[in-house]
Amino acid sequence: MSNTPHDIYEDFPADTARIHALKAADPRFARLMDEYHEINRAVHRAEVQVDPVEQLAEIEMRKRRALLKDELARILAQA
Repeated sequence: MSNTPHDIYEDFPADTARIHALKAADPRFARLMDEYHEINRAVHRAEVQVDPVEQLAEIEMRKRRALLKDELARILAQA
């Protein structure tokens, strides 16, 4: 278990400009980014015990975060 936030900009540092452009031009991408940041924050808060959750709930949040990141990465690769 890692308690380091998984900021999308840190995970894709070479794509920062493309991320900003897509957020402005693609409403779906912007929505996915918002969802990613929301779930990422919830996972981090659970990991550091600020907002403790049951283990299965945390696992499900991590899975959702991974799915969102995969979709964001796919869109970035196609842009």
